[in-house]
Amino acid sequence: MFKAKVISIASVSGGGKTTVTNELIKRINCSEALFFDEYDFEGAPDDLVKWVDDGPDYNQWNLELLKAELKSLLEREEPPEYIILDYPFAYKNDQLKNFIDLSIYIDTPLDIAMARRFLRDQPNTTSYEISDQLNFYLKFGREAYLEMGKTIKPNSDLIVDGSLPVIDIVDTILETVKT
Repeated sequence: MFKAKVISIASVSGGGKTTVTNELIKRINCSEALFFDEYDFEGAPDDLVKWVDDGPDYNQWNLELLKAELKSLLEREEPPEYIILDYPFAYKNDQLKNFIDLSIYIDTPLDIAMARRFLRDQPNTTSYEISDQLNFYLKFGREAYLEMGKTIKPNSDLIVDGSLPVIDIVDTILETVKT
């Protein structure tokens, strides 16, 4: 029986997960994607900064909904050849780690990720609001970004330079997938 290959794509917020996932779906025939941000998870921390400060427990997140949808794709009579997971935890959550065949970390410089987040999430934000958000990031949020580099990056099979153009990131991933 044919088993679909599951590829997870991780990065910091604004690091390119969704853009790269969408481009991979366009370029890989017979593939489908699941997006972490489309789910509401039980056990998800209300305060991500505190969660990181306390020493993040990636198993705190109950990923049953995502796991069930992933299993449903895998158990289809004719499953896709590839399932791309836009998913931030690599192999760190026990509920999903055994489903993942290849974990990719997009190593995006934090300044680029922050700029992308502002452009994506806050197109009409005032300079005062931007200033408040930057102050929050510097005082609290940066640690969450750094946590990804300390924990998820070394827990991944392939690390790709997130400052590269999307097409180059995708080409690098596709070269690895072919082998």
